[in-house]
Amino acid sequence: MQIRNVAIIAHVDHGKTTLVDKMLRQAGAFRDNQVVEERVMDSNPLERERGITILAKNTSVRWHGTKINIVDTPGHADFGGEVERILRMVDGVLLVVDAFDGPMPQTRFVLRKALALGRAPIVVVNKIDRPGADPLRVHDEVLDLLIELEADEAQLDAPVVYASARDGVATMDLDVPPVDLTPLFDAVVRHVPPPPGNTAGPFQMLISTIDHSPYLGRLGIGRIERGTVHVGDAVALLPLDPTEPAERSRVTKLYIFEGLERVEVPSAPAGEIVALAGLEGVEIGLTVTDVEHADRLAGIAVEEPTISVDFLVNNSPFAGREGKFVTSRQVRERLYRELERNVALRVADTDSTDTWTVSGRGELHLSILMETMRREGYEFQVSRPRVITKHGPNGERLEPYEELAIDVPEEFLGAVIEKLGVRRAEMLEMKNPGQGLVRLLYRIPARGLFGYRSEFLTDTRGTGIIHHRFLDYGAWAGPLAGRSRGTLVSMEGGTVVAFALANLAERATLLVGPGTPVYEGMIVGENSRPGDMDVNPTKEKKLTNMRTKASDENIQLEPPRELTLEGALEYIEDDELIEVTPQSIRLRKRFLSANDRKKLSREAKRERASL
Repeated sequence: MQIRNVAIIAHVDHGKTTLVDKMLRQAGAFRDNQVVEERVMDSNPLERERGITILAKNTSVRWHGTKINIVDTPGHADFGGEVERILRMVDGVLLVVDAFDGPMPQTRFVLRKALALGRAPIVVVNKIDRPGADPLRVHDEVLDLLIELEADEAQLDAPVVYASARDGVATMDLDVPPVDLTPLFDAVVRHVPPPPGNTAGPFQMLISTIDHSPYLGRLGIGRIERGTVHVGDAVALLPLDPTEPAERSRVTKLYIFEGLERVEVPSAPAGEIVALAGLEGVEIGLTVTDVEHADRLAGIAVEEPTISVDFLVNNSPFAGREGKFVTSRQVRERLYRELERNVALRVADTDSTDTWTVSGRGELHLSILMETMRREGYEFQVSRPRVITKHGPNGERLEPYEELAIDVPEEFLGAVIEKLGVRRAEMLEMKNPGQGLVRLLYRIPARGLFGYRSEFLTDTRGTGIIHHRFLDYGAWAGPLAGRSRGTLVSMEGGTVVAFALANLAERATLLVGPGTPVYEGMIVGENSRPGDMDVNPTKEKKLTNMRTKASDENIQLEPPRELTLEGALEYIEDDELIEVTPQSIRLRKRFLSANDRKKLSREAKRERASL
């Protein structure tokens, strides 16, 4: 049987998950009467809500006697740990590009990795039925991008398929009306090379990803590089450190991917993507081999984390009201369990028994973990993110820099350039590709991006597009301006009253509405000026003989600003925390008592004066 292994890569929202749906349908992976939900590959609820792919998925279709293994990869740079591993399992990539937007910054991130590994690209210009689509312009832009990313001659000669994933049609020639996805399947079979592999040699495989089964434990997933593996075979698991001894195991179960199912098989040959059970200490990047021929494969380099936050046990007055798992033991166990799958994550204990430092690739990477935990019933608190610094060869302090790509309408260009200047961003490129948008490319300290996304969306009235990816470590950029406005901090506990909010709304943006329970030290709004202000949002109207029911009903308030986890992470300062529970996201001061905060403020002033 012929095998083709391909990864499907694209920018967020360019239609790759929809395209996989239609490929599965047309190749007969579903029964005629089978009810299948849309975007079937985005199985995680978070992926469905956000419209992004977080975890790589394996599936397969059979086309005229050829099995095509397809891996749907994340398009966001924060999930670079996933992308790196997936590309090691495949021999070709389907590059899906929107026929209106063209290649976007995130496309560049994944494509650069694919080309560097020598993978053969097939360009799919998707959404050709979209109003304003210009497939020929986008084709030229993709060629420019391939040249810029130093593609070799064979990669530059990539076939181009014009498609509409929504309608499930494709054509190699825009003058030929598309009927179905046959041209795309044929292009994969013709242009993606079969996997290299000697089925007769001793077994060898690199673990590219990990899955977990409640019955079988950890499953090692990867492509067999050499030989054939059978259920019951004794295998050696080679550690990353060559000086350590190999661990001997036995393959208890063996699975291949058929459609969306894992199918148990007795054996699998070189070139096939499989899942192995029975390997106790299996980790990503380890080599599994025949016991007699322990030949190591080059491991997988995962990008190092650049941002860290502190996870703390929830100690607010509302602790334990909404969550099932609130103790330090439960939170710690859950964080360390995440390391089994999430290779780009790091967790470290601190001097305090109820605080852990968690490091990841970016705010989105960390906020997805927080959102997953709160949905599982965990309660915890989170500090402001901070960058992970390094020391250079001469002892100088280095910090991570990001490449920031922005598409902004011309009328908002001035405001964007001004704000980025204050954040120590250095402009690398400015293009005006037409369509009323200007494309900017910056190099900016990762710190400079904290809190910028919400500012950017306000400045561009929600019309701008912003993306960033890790670039390199560079010299410390010096102090950066923090948040320009203070907060309103509740000085009482109780329930928020509309009468109290009506007085506060004139000079602040509210974060809570009437009827919301609050405690002392909880942040209830954003001050319109610098500096924090202690307020009483539970203050009721004094009863007098002039009181009438009608006057109370006239209080009209704007809806409070809705808090998301990413928004909260960008917003808070060092002296603040986010309280995360299954039902709520609250902002609070580290020290809840107003007297404690004043005492600390006086001490800080005295220290500064003595310096």
